[in-house]
Amino acid sequence: MSVEKSDIYPLYTRQMTKAKEALTPEAMEAWRHFSRTVFKEGALPEKTKQIIAVAVAHVTQCPYCIKSHTKQALKKGASKQELMEAIWIAAEMRAGAATAHAAIAFDTMEKL
Repeated sequence: MSVEKSDIYPLYTRQMTKAKEALTPEAMEAWRHFSRTVFKEGALPEKTKQIIAVAVAHVTQCPYCIKSHTKQALKKGASKQELMEAIWIAAEMRAGAATAHAAIAFDTMEKL
């Protein structure tokens, strides 16, 4: 039996957001303010920030973030090629971390 994506990751709806906001309105407003602040134009252009977000979303493996920030990056002018290059950087960094952390296992093996 195959598992549908919607069984694992439910569709993120406006109703869901409103329900979360009703439970914790101050936290939701703080989150929105933080998000708006982080992604507004600064030393880095908005396009670059969205490309970074796409890469980070792949490292953190957040499907909602991948979809949302990919859309935002395209709206801010990122090309498909730029996004794929950023995704490959994310893949390399995640693999690199696994390789680097092998030192912990190696150290443990050597001590035993």
